[in-house]
This record gives sequence, structure tokens and C-alpha cells, in this order.
Amino acid sequence: MSGPLHLLVLERDAERRRLLADALRAAGLRVLEAEDARAAAESLEAGGFDAAVVSLALPELDAGLLRAAICPSAPGSPVSLDQAERAHIARTLAHTAGNRRQAALVLGISRSTLLHKIRKYGLDEGVARRRSREHGDA
Repeated sequence: MSGPLHLLVLERDAERRRLLADALRAAGLRVLEAEDARAAAESLEAGGFDAAVVSLALPELDAGLLRAAICPSAPGSPVSLDQAERAHIARTLAHTAGNRRQAALVLGISRSTLLHKIRKYGLDEGVARRRSREHGDA
């Protein structure tokens, strides 16, 4: 082995991300921290990582796609229509950077229907956090 492993840590919660990264660094590993999927994807494109530690609680994370990427030959369990719809809406919101009007257009539904589904699936928290970061509110 040549040098320490280089890990990417993807965790939205800053305190949890810091604690995990500090523990991994104390173990002699090189760590890059990412607070959201977009930042992690950009870092992964640059390459150079040996492994990734990913929070499975990210709303935009599609566990089915992650499983398929890790083990493409293993058949996945079918998910409920609600789970599939939630994941699709989360990906669309991430794609539109939280712009609900644009997301509704992409999804082919009214904005009020999208707002209802965002509340139903608990996606409003992630969108609000993303918007506050983009506008420098926190």
C-alpha cells in the first residue's frame, strides 16, 4: 500500500461530518468532506478516492441506483410507488436546484401538486436548507 487511503465523507449534518472526518484522520486516513450529493459528485469526478462514506439519510440519494452501481448484477427488491415517486421528486428538485416551478414543469404536474408531494414525502426540509445555503442565510 502506498500512503494512506483517501476517503470521501458525504454527510449533510456538519457536526456528524466533522466528527466522522476527525476520527478517520486520527486513524491516519486522508479525508475530503462533502455536505451534499452535488459536491460529492464533483469530487468523485476529479478522482483519487479509495472509498466513500455516504449518509443514507440524504433525501436526494437513490438507494436503488447506489445499490446498482455497487453491485450491478444483484437484482434489487421492488420499491413501493411512494418510494419511487419520492426519489424521483427529490432528484428533480436537486436537478432544478430547488426551483419548484421548474421541477413541476419537468415532472409534468402543477406546482400545487408538487408542493403537496414535497410535504407528503418530507422533502421540504432539504429544499429549504439548499435554498438558505445558496442565498448565504446560514
